[in-house]
Parts: sequence; structure tokens; C-alpha cells
Amino acid sequence: MSELSTITSDLVAVKDFSSLYERFINYIDATPATIETYSKSLRQFFKYLHDEGINRPQRADILAYRDTLQAEGKAAGTVQLYIISVRQFFKWTATENIYPNVAENIKTGKVSKGHKKDYLTANQIATILRNVDRTTLAGKRDYAMIALIATAGLRTIEVHRANIADLGASGSSSILWLQGKGRDDKGEYIKLSDAVEQAIRHYLIARPDIQPNDTLFASTSNNNFGNRISTRSIRGIIKDEYRKNGYNSPRLTAHSLRHSAATLNLLNGGTLEETQQLLRHENIGTTMIYLHHIKRENNNSEQRISEAIFN
Repeated sequence: MSELSTITSDLVAVKDFSSLYERFINYIDATPATIETYSKSLRQFFKYLHDEGINRPQRADILAYRDTLQAEGKAAGTVQLYIISVRQFFKWTATENIYPNVAENIKTGKVSKGHKKDYLTANQIATILRNVDRTTLAGKRDYAMIALIATAGLRTIEVHRANIADLGASGSSSILWLQGKGRDDKGEYIKLSDAVEQAIRHYLIARPDIQPNDTLFASTSNNNFGNRISTRSIRGIIKDEYRKNGYNSPRLTAHSLRHSAATLNLLNGGTLEETQQLLRHENIGTTMIYLHHIKRENNNSEQRISEAIFN
């Protein structure tokens, strides 16, 4: 129990998680992104224990923590993530005979299966692209990056990981090999439309002294020029372009471009199976959410009922 007490003694700095936290991360054999997620989630939990003066957490404390997160207005998905992290941690402490699993079977709360983010119409995306300043290196990059995500449904992590050497060909199509979410290699690819490939080549021509193994999309900041652009920067760039064009909704994020690709493909004749392949979903049920969303948009029940009442 001494190790757990060490963790809860000072919860602000990651270094104070002590060897127990490090052993847990090694146990789950996680990717860097997952480790970062667990770190953030568990730091929040340990801080809660510290603030409440809890040295020997029990099941009731975990339930109270979940209720506190909900009362603070945390999004349902965030609450779910935090509780899953806590459950995994105590499952491990029990396995290692360090501390009983006081979080076993605690529910995370329901999360809607629908999308929390909006998508953009084809005209809106065209407007955003048209207004990108392509006279600068950063503008050439941003135009190519947004066009790529919007047409091929990439995740920001896939954009972040892409290298120049990942550009290639398959049959008569130009392609980009991807390292997807949770993948260890670049075993999947997306096709590049002529317009997107031209945008990428136009950007690469403007870059000085590039090599095949260089990152595809590079930072243009003074402190990080030429190095791999971060996912945070990608999200910020896209959000800034939204704002410049009057699309300043919190429901519009970088991920909205991925939603847009799926929705526009279905609206323009793409099949569910083709959209699943485009988005690289393992489960077609995940892709079906987009189809349900489109069906709901085309369901005008409210208007029909309103006309029956008021007309």
C-alpha cells in the first residue's frame, strides 16, 4: 500500500507517479498516444484523491469521482475515458497483488453513438480551400493538407505520420501509404485525386532541400522549421481556416473533414462498403453511423407534423 500512498502524495508532476505508474504503463504495452491518454486521465484521478484526502480509495470513492466529473460538465466521452483508465489501473493493481480492484464493473456512463461534430458541405470546403493564401509556403502546405483530409478522410495522426517516401502508385492511381490509428506499420493506402496530388506536388516543389524520408507536412515556425508538424498544430491550422471563412462553431473541428469525406461519398453515390474502405473502419457498424445521419437529415417528420397542426 506504500506505493499507492506515494502516488497520491503529490499529484501535479508526472515524475511523482513513481515506479508504480511506470510498471502499469509497461504492463499495458501501449502506444505513445495511449500512454499520453492514460497519463492525463490518471493524473486527474490521482489529483481528485489528493484533494479529497483519500489515501485508501474504495468503490464508493470511484463512484463519487465519476459523479464529480459529470457534475463538472465533462463530456460523456471524456468521463468514459477517465473511468476506463481508472478501471484498467485497479485491474492491474489487483493482478499484481498491490491493491484490490475497487473499480471492477463500475459503469462509465452512456455515450451517444452519433457524431458529436458537424460535417461541412462540398461548397463550404471549396470556399475554405479557395481562400487559403497559397502565395506562402505555409499556405501551400495548408491547402494541400486540407484538400487531402477532406477528400480521403485522413485522421490528424495519419497526416502527422506521413512522409514524402509514402507517396507512390498503385496501377494507374497515385497513392499515399498510411500508418493508421493503432497500427505499427504503413500497410494501408488512400488514392490521391489529380487535384490533391497537384496540390501536394506544388507544396513540395516550394520546400527547400527535401529528402524522401522527410516528413510530408512540415512545420514553418521559426523554432521547428522543417520538422514534423504536430497533431495539435494540424488541428489549430484547420480551425483557423474555418474561422477565417465564418465557420466558428465548436462542433466544427479538424475531424469534421473526415466526417465530411464519408458523408459526401455516400451522398454522391458511394456505397457503404466503399466508405468503410475509405475510412479504414474495421467494423462496418462504425461506418453505418454516417448512413443513419444522412437518413435522419432526410427525415422531415417535424415539418410534416408542424404543417398538419398549423396549416
